[in-house]
Amino acid sequence: PAKPHPTAATGTPLSATPTAPATPTAPAGDPSSPAAPPPHTGAGTVIGSTASGGRTVALTFDDGPGPATGQILDLLAQYHAKATFCQIGQNAAANPAMVKRILAAGHRLCDHSVHHPQPFAKLPHDKAAYEITAARNMILQAGGPGTEVGWFRAPGGGFNADNEHITASLGMSSLGWSVDPRDWARPGTPAIVSAVQKQLKPGGVVLMHDGGGDRGQTVAALKQLLPWLVTQGYTFDFPAA
Repeated sequence: PAKPHPTAATGTPLSATPTAPATPTAPAGDPSSPAAPPPHTGAGTVIGSTASGGRTVALTFDDGPGPATGQILDLLAQYHAKATFCQIGQNAAANPAMVKRILAAGHRLCDHSVHHPQPFAKLPHDKAAYEITAARNMILQAGGPGTEVGWFRAPGGGFNADNEHITASLGMSSLGWSVDPRDWARPGTPAIVSAVQKQLKPGGVVLMHDGGGDRGQTVAALKQLLPWLVTQGYTFDFPAA
């Protein structure tokens, strides 16, 4: 069974920085003073577990496609690991070749809004509907025929009953996480590795980032975490739906 969204999940991922924004947008919150997402008040269920359960892990990467996405794909391929990429609509539209590469490697896609506005749970209905629907359409177009987008992850984990309903009406599930190493804040590779190792339990969903800034620490951490996961007996899964 899916777990509720962790209300104490900390950190506000950096906003993606598209090269050609379609419309002017306010910057994301100051990452130097992150705020925890508001308590989950939605009527639905925000997923924080894998589809299969047991000794499985779902790796998820937010805010891309970005400069680090290709390196992450190379690492995942080395360990035959599958992952879910939660994409900013504008970034997907700007790099359809990378979206297609992700799909060709057997990974899956998740909608992460057009502009990464925060606090997402406070958006009026029309704005939330645009951010979710337009991003999904951008990702579908970038991926080409047959592309599927199975989940929506609200920026900062800002779920509420309204955006969960919008998400469900589009045939997507609301995706949270159970492990947050705060890699967006670049705390250092050892800190990222340690946080994942301490927080992960079987069936967990790990939140990391392939976009929104310099992700060198995330790539370096993944080089250590992938072999560790294998030696710990984990297999790679997708989130529940």
